[in-house]
Amino acid sequence: MNDVPTAPRPRYVLGVTGGIAAYKTAELTRLLVKDGADVDVVMTAAAQHFVTATTFQALSGRAVLTDLWASGADNAMGHIGVSRGATGIVVAPASADFLAKLAHGHADDLLSTLCLARDCPLLVAPAMNVEMWRNPATQRNVAQLRADGIAILGPGTGELACNETGDGRMLEPEEIFAALVAARQPKLLAGKRVLVTAGPTFEPIDPVRGITNSSSGKMGFAVAQAAAEAGAAVTLVAGPSSLATPFGTTRVDVKSAREMADAVLARVHDADMFVAVAAVADYTPAKVSEKKIKKSGAPLSIALEPTVDILATVAALPKPPYCVGFAAESHDVLAHAEEKRKRKKLPLIVANRAQDALGADDNEVTLIDAHGAHPLQRMGKLALARRLVAEIASRLPATGR
Repeated sequence: MNDVPTAPRPRYVLGVTGGIAAYKTAELTRLLVKDGADVDVVMTAAAQHFVTATTFQALSGRAVLTDLWASGADNAMGHIGVSRGATGIVVAPASADFLAKLAHGHADDLLSTLCLARDCPLLVAPAMNVEMWRNPATQRNVAQLRADGIAILGPGTGELACNETGDGRMLEPEEIFAALVAARQPKLLAGKRVLVTAGPTFEPIDPVRGITNSSSGKMGFAVAQAAAEAGAAVTLVAGPSSLATPFGTTRVDVKSAREMADAVLARVHDADMFVAVAAVADYTPAKVSEKKIKKSGAPLSIALEPTVDILATVAALPKPPYCVGFAAESHDVLAHAEEKRKRKKLPLIVANRAQDALGADDNEVTLIDAHGAHPLQRMGKLALARRLVAEIASRLPATGR
């Protein structure tokens, strides 16, 4: 049996500076460890006024580093050795003072020194009062950090610990975690613009009732996330869904098939790739009642008319993007999917049994193109989306459209 090579465990240096948002960094540590990463936490003196080193040691399972002069390195070069071989350094929260240090190359403690001596990517998640964030000095420092190739994660907008509201809130741990995972994915779609549809549509019958399809939106949201991780500029047109917007994507919420079609057609001319994952209703009521239809006990007939075929319309454009369709079938899956691919003139379609995928966290699909069927094994939907993105990237025309 051939040994299958496994990817090395990611290792992050997680810097914590002084700020009330330091409590969120404990959850970020937990998320990284749960994902299989090793985490070396480095705390400034100010950070230890907010969260103890014991907390981070318990969560990471590794000694916490706090002192430039007692970092544990045999050669007293801990400020260099800590970052060697690391997947990246992420500083969360990054205070205004620490951003200033980075921008001007100061190195007066362990964290600032190892950031200056690093040979790996550096990402910072600012957290501070809104006026501190808006201050011209801070904005100059942030602009310099971006110019130096340092990734700025956030900040977010909302209620701050100082009881003011505005920019300066540290991103949530889940958002920072998503950014870190994205940063280490291959940039197979760098420079590409991707348009994705996801979720169901809702076709109203009256003010309280409607026709919809069974769809959680999980697969479409996963495709949008995977495309963003691969370096694409992603627009996600989403039907009714409570799922969180994937990090790094622009979301457009719609309700009906008509609204989804309008949103897609307004944006598709700027797209290099269109992935139609949404479960769009095939029919919509010909007439919508302005008032709730009262129950009478008698049979009720509703006239239906076809909705616009979004994927076929896009594929028929004079200069269409690379179009990928999805076919969720209850029976004769491959035959129905291939017929759909040919009828809509698609280069690629993704087929699966509807009853196996709806609402589930994993899926098993078959890719069908002009060369035949290519089955993929069952896996989680995000892992599957990443595999699908890689497959699409390998099929894209060298010159784009």
